Amino acid sequence: MTRRAAPEGAMQIGEVATRTDLSLRSLRHWEEVGLLKPSGRSEGGFRLYTEEDVEKILVIRRMKPLGFSLEQMKSAMADIETLRASDPDPDAAEPAEAAEARERLVELRVEAGVRRQRLEQQLAMADEFIAILRREVR
Repeated sequence: MTRRAAPEGAMQIGEVATRTDLSLRSLRHWEEVGLLKPSGRSEGGFRLYTEEDVEKILVIRRMKPLGFSLEQMKSAMADIETLRASDPDPDAAEPAEAAEARERLVELRVEAGVRRQRLEQQLAMADEFIAILRREVR
């Protein structure tokens, strides 16, 4: 395993788990499946995360309740990385790779909206069911 230098202001996995309200197991699993890679390792081999890593974790965490697959999450994270790495000059032509990433993320945003709407419908049904039960057990 290649060791990278500890990034400035790096956090260990426990702090990241607390900040993101995730388990250590989830963070380790996401690394194992290639969804997220810590920015570095300590001399003792502990995972080290940056603020940027935490931002990525929060994006993934927000995708999970919408039911996106591991592959969809990996793809979204790769597309986000592509856009972040592209030239920030608004007058420069956007590279084809960045344009394709942007297009996929727009499609993903539309899909997320559809999934959110489904969740709202499920919540409305749950509220109706709870109201029925309240009436029945007055």
